[in-house]
Amino acid sequence: MNLSFQKLFFAIATVCAIFAILILAKTILIPLGFALLVSFILYPLARRYELWGANILFAAFLSILTIIIIIFGALYLFSTQIISLSKEFSDIQDRILSIFADITLYTNNNINFVHHLEKGELFDRIKNWFNVSAGLLLKQTFNSTTSITAGLLLAIVYTFLILIYREGIISAFCRFFPEDKREQALHMFKSVQRVGKQYLFGMLMIMFILGFINSIGLMIVGLDNPFLFGFMAAVLAIIPYVGTFLGAAIPVLYAFVSYDSPWMAVSVAIMFWIVQIIESNFLTPRIVGGNLKVNALTAILSIIVGASVWGIAGMILFLPFAAMLRVVCEHYIQLQPIALLIGEQNVEEKENGTKFLNRWGDKIKSWFSKTHISE
Repeated sequence: MNLSFQKLFFAIATVCAIFAILILAKTILIPLGFALLVSFILYPLARRYELWGANILFAAFLSILTIIIIIFGALYLFSTQIISLSKEFSDIQDRILSIFADITLYTNNNINFVHHLEKGELFDRIKNWFNVSAGLLLKQTFNSTTSITAGLLLAIVYTFLILIYREGIISAFCRFFPEDKREQALHMFKSVQRVGKQYLFGMLMIMFILGFINSIGLMIVGLDNPFLFGFMAAVLAIIPYVGTFLGAAIPVLYAFVSYDSPWMAVSVAIMFWIVQIIESNFLTPRIVGGNLKVNALTAILSIIVGASVWGIAGMILFLPFAAMLRVVCEHYIQLQPIALLIGEQNVEEKENGTKFLNRWGDKIKSWFSKTHISE
């Protein structure tokens, strides 16, 4: 077994060059990445408009307008709850600072970091620090909002152009391959598009289902604004692993500072824990996991690498990109080991687990059928 240091050097240099391009050109690549995924999900809608008689320009415009109307409609439905929650923000802020001051004072009384520390003085210091930090955070948020708005507009423009020139783009990429390999290349590009579309459809379905489950659970628990917090947690679930924790932490913190009894926060935490079990073991594997076919190690690495390269946008984009990379690597013999590293390794175990669940499902159905017959 011989090791070629020349090939190893070129491979490492290529990886470093790719990361350098991703970091330096992120202002262009992030909107382009979102536009690529959105165009995958809007393509069937654009084709439907074209079949109804619209030309390619008008069909692309109607597709983008449809998704914009849906997003703004959802924001309008939750606007009243957002306004009522914003009115309570100052009271919630004071309660959080008071609880933090109590915890700090209790710790200081037991460990004695600072002598003669009083709650009023500590509360005033924390509030002044928070106000100064909030000003800096507001300034950073304004700068970030400006860049996000510009990136959003670029993503819309890119999506429109991709939908218009989709045939020419695919044809141009296929011409990079030899003439006898162009059919295989076209099949590869269609597979990549299919994975991206299935991932987005699966995530939208997960968001919709989780939003209603969370909202119903919070309504049963008795938390205020259940639909706002329920769908907020569902939207944050787009960010794998981290988003699920943030989506549950916000309503738990709100319940902890807004209600006198701590059992409300505990009930909300237990409700989200149960929903998380249902989502991770039943919903996501059935709806999204089978379409992505990416193992847990690759998913975690894609989140970490995406966060370090593109921040939150990278955490959202790099997981579907990893699934698309697996599809591309499967079409090249030299890259098939990378596809094996990215793909699921425990297929047999999952199949056995699925057979186990199906067996128990058949038993439960037989119990109900026996009960029905006996009645």
